[in-house]
Amino acid sequence: MLIYTGGTFDLFHSGHVNLLAKCSQLGRVIVALNTDEFIASYKGKVPVMSYKERKSVLEACRYVDEVVPNEGGSDSTVTILKVNPDIIAIGSDWARRDYYLQMGFTQDWLDARGYSLIYIPYTQGISTTNLKARMQG
Repeated sequence: MLIYTGGTFDLFHSGHVNLLAKCSQLGRVIVALNTDEFIASYKGKVPVMSYKERKSVLEACRYVDEVVPNEGGSDSTVTILKVNPDIIAIGSDWARRDYYLQMGFTQDWLDARGYSLIYIPYTQGISTTNLKARMQG
């Protein structure tokens, strides 16, 4: 099984490790890493770590088989089609947000390609935002 997950992965932490470990239990893990340019346009600020630094950390993680750039920015279908996964895995924190709109696809689009979307339990109490707040405190 080929597992696609994506994100920014800035300030790599235990929540990221938990997500990737659970993904790796399902199959080979491909991470679509957001580019610095996309993050700046989407979040209005640049990440703490550069794309190259974030990619290096992800590649060193034993739960990651490959890291590719999220070339489509807000249209993740570009990279998803290149990866052609069996499963798209995301954190359950997205269950209450419109992940489909965020990624630029519909359930019909997923179904037509045979892609399954699954939610991985979110690790409570840790996030990049949380880490940044701790550093300022």
